[in-house]
Amino acid sequence: MKYSIASVYVIILLMLSVSSCVPSKKYNELAEREKTCAEELAKYKKMSLDYESLAKDLELKFDLANKELIGLREDTSRIGEKMRLLNRQYGILKLQARELENSFDNLKNLSAKETASLQSELKIKNLSLQEKEDALLGLEIELKEKERLLSEREKRVNELEELLRKKEDGIRQLKERVAKALKGFEGQGLTVEQKNGRIYVSLEEKLLFRPASTAVEEDGVKALIELGRVLENEKDLEIIVEGHTDSDKLNRTSSPKNNWELSVLRATAVVEIILGNSDVTPSQLMAAGRGEFYPISETEKGRNRRIEVIISPNLNELYDIISND
Repeated sequence: MKYSIASVYVIILLMLSVSSCVPSKKYNELAEREKTCAEELAKYKKMSLDYESLAKDLELKFDLANKELIGLREDTSRIGEKMRLLNRQYGILKLQARELENSFDNLKNLSAKETASLQSELKIKNLSLQEKEDALLGLEIELKEKERLLSEREKRVNELEELLRKKEDGIRQLKERVAKALKGFEGQGLTVEQKNGRIYVSLEEKLLFRPASTAVEEDGVKALIELGRVLENEKDLEIIVEGHTDSDKLNRTSSPKNNWELSVLRATAVVEIILGNSDVTPSQLMAAGRGEFYPISETEKGRNRRIEVIISPNLNELYDIISND
């Protein structure tokens, strides 16, 4: 069958018209999704900075509390030594006063001038003795106050240490459960480690995505479902899902248009799978993208193309203790 040149042009125009409609609609949807992700990213970046500031404030307050505790212990030791010295001086003065009184009784028959001198000396000794008694009483009051402050500070430090220990134990146990649940994915680009009081679950691109794609592959979905089941009963956690790319530039007219957008959309896709297959509370999760600007390897680009799930303990309880200090 033969067609005229005009007929061929018409057919080509119709095919181009039909094929351009679908990508345009999909691009609009992705553009709207990118806008939402950007807004959420700004919100959660602020939350991340707040929690990092809170963690630093906690460490500073804890160090200051320990320094104050050491100072109180030194003050208590110093006051105790001073109190013992005053007690010795007080004893000496009492002995001297008693000797003077005995001397005065023995010298009653002496001249009035000598008697007046002895009385004057005795008065001075008594005044000095009274001053020592007053100073001793003041030191006793100060020592009791220091002991009270020391007891309160030790109690507060012990509370902080106990809460920190519980947080560390909880994170360690959770890390063990996460590693056990994801054991079947070892050797497929998945690692679990604990550092700086957090759990880092790193999933390389080869486990989750095809190149430049934001759709999670079947094996990756299975791993994320297992992770969500471990985390769904842990309501006292903050979970950040970070997307990372390599340094190869991604420049396309359709979404994702660049590495920033690719990393954000991948992080969002992971969050959606976790939420869709577990009872993890949405407010615990944050999706963020770092693009190519946080690499972990200079030689293996594949390791830089990854998703990192960062699991942190909630520090509100510790913050309350510090605020009431």
